[in-house]
Amino acid sequence: ISENEGEEDMRDGGVPFYVNRGGFPLDEETWERMWRHVARIHPTGEDLGKSIRGATDLPKIPIPSVPTYQPTTTISQRLEAIQKYIRDLQYNHTGTQFFEIKKSRPLTALMDIAKEMTREALPIKCLEAVILGIYLTNSMPGVERFPLSFMSQFSGNHFHHIVLGVHSGGRFGALGMSRREELMFKPLEFRTLTDLVQEYEAAYRGYWHTLRKVRIGQYVSHDPHSVEQIDWKHSILDLDKLSKEELRRELERHTRDMRLKIGKPPPSPTKDRRNSMGSPSKVRAVPCAGSAVWRDGMYIVLICSNLVFLFMSVVRL
Repeated sequence: ISENEGEEDMRDGGVPFYVNRGGFPLDEETWERMWRHVARIHPTGEDLGKSIRGATDLPKIPIPSVPTYQPTTTISQRLEAIQKYIRDLQYNHTGTQFFEIKKSRPLTALMDIAKEMTREALPIKCLEAVILGIYLTNSMPGVERFPLSFMSQFSGNHFHHIVLGVHSGGRFGALGMSRREELMFKPLEFRTLTDLVQEYEAAYRGYWHTLRKVRIGQYVSHDPHSVEQIDWKHSILDLDKLSKEELRRELERHTRDMRLKIGKPPPSPTKDRRNSMGSPSKVRAVPCAGSAVWRDGMYIVLICSNLVFLFMSVVRL
């Protein structure tokens, strides 16, 4: 059972679920464990498992196609196509999450997992859908993305859920996966982040859940090769301690914080990553009195005293 660094997203209503940590194809231990778990959690699990595994004429499941667009396709239409693709993968009810998502991993590693999701085309859960949504919107620079997660309470149990918030053209929306239609996709039509959060709060009330906490991350880089980590919890809002007006102010503050991040350079690589890049010959430090210059979007020239350092960017931004 997963206890992945205490991440709350690894639980369904407080009940831990299994995670496939062995990649693909599934190893025999993971495969058999999944069926044993299905037998425990499904009302007719054991008989269901036998009927499926013993069948020789199971229908072929269609594999959804990753959406493609015409140049004239609007942002809203593209987001709707992405949501349809996520929905077509279907929600994973097996009790075994097929793709291991570690929130602490750099964005480039998470994007590799998203590619694997498109290859395998297996059912997913809400956290996987967020990573997939980021991957499928990386080519849309006019759309900013941020994690938006919720903790609700029902009948003494706490439930955790996460979606991918989106912002474009002055409007907010969301992409996601859930067992409940009202807790996933939201069209790009909400004027403020407050309006979007209140829409989810109303949806929770419709299922007799009380929304307790909202966690909001920062905008996610569009660079699929970025070594940045996703900021999952820039703001943690306890709805039990905030009035509606205080909540509105906090959400407005977070919106300003996200806007301020746009245009800022990514943080420097960590010490460990710098070490892993190799050990160049030691040189005497030279104070830089020059400037940085772009050449055709591919070169940066740093003029420092009498030295000229030429760096080539492998990836065109």
